[in-house]
Amino acid sequence: MGAHHHHHHGQTGGHGSAFALAIALNLSFVAVELLAGISGKSMALIADAGHNLSDVLALLLAWGASRLANRPPSSRFTWGLKGSSILAALANAALLWLALGAILLETLQRFSRPSEPQGITMMVVAGIGIAVNALCALLFAKGRSKDLNLRAAFQHLLADAVVSAGVVIAGLLVLLTGKVWIDPATSLIITVAIGLGSWSLLKEALSLALGAVPAAIDMDSVREFLAGQPGVGSVHDLHVWAMSTTETVLSAHLTLPGGHPGDAFLHNLAHELEHRFGIGHATLQVETGSSEDCALHPEGVV
Repeated sequence: MGAHHHHHHGQTGGHGSAFALAIALNLSFVAVELLAGISGKSMALIADAGHNLSDVLALLLAWGASRLANRPPSSRFTWGLKGSSILAALANAALLWLALGAILLETLQRFSRPSEPQGITMMVVAGIGIAVNALCALLFAKGRSKDLNLRAAFQHLLADAVVSAGVVIAGLLVLLTGKVWIDPATSLIITVAIGLGSWSLLKEALSLALGAVPAAIDMDSVREFLAGQPGVGSVHDLHVWAMSTTETVLSAHLTLPGGHPGDAFLHNLAHELEHRFGIGHATLQVETGSSEDCALHPEGVV
């Protein structure tokens, strides 16, 4: 005997205009920044342009994945295409690391063959970058508290504004000191900082793709909560995984020696799982006999 419970969640598909505007603004800025970096001989600007281009690709992938995630389930894809958001995160991380590798190579070569950058150009273009990224971040500010994808876009764009501020400072230091190594040094710092930040994204996306429990959920607390319900003798075959980057799934077997508690008990339990842990899709199987009778009882069996 079992019960199934599912709450519908909002997807980022409703923010199509925000994605479109953010992509258009960032793509325009990438073109300006790249041309300015080449003409102004600024590796810091070129590095930041490469990063902003990866942001455009990331926004495109996130937008596409959010639209796919809203497609209804089919006889073949019974979850729909919600997992596309996890694949998009993996692709974003891979693209970002490829871009970082190319930027790092050019930066290291620039240390051995330095060229004098134009500090004023660096400051002006990076200043525009602060405005563009801050504006784009605001587009995703409203929905970030309820949607992980929007929150990630907001934080990423806000971080880009901070990076652009670093380029402004580098341009000022070049003007004041005339030290040409400040430009590639800034590029190196930006590259390392972005690499460190994206490493956690890569690990989290890979973990979700492998069916790991989302980082925000404490499995021990979930198990204790289920085991502590009235009449529950034990909990086994407990699994929690991500259906997408915004939705979490749970399945579990509950032994209730006193008999089936009724649908209301299971519906309330599923409601509490969403309220307490953010698990919106719960499937609970009730067993009235001994847990030892279930073939899936041992923890090592899946």
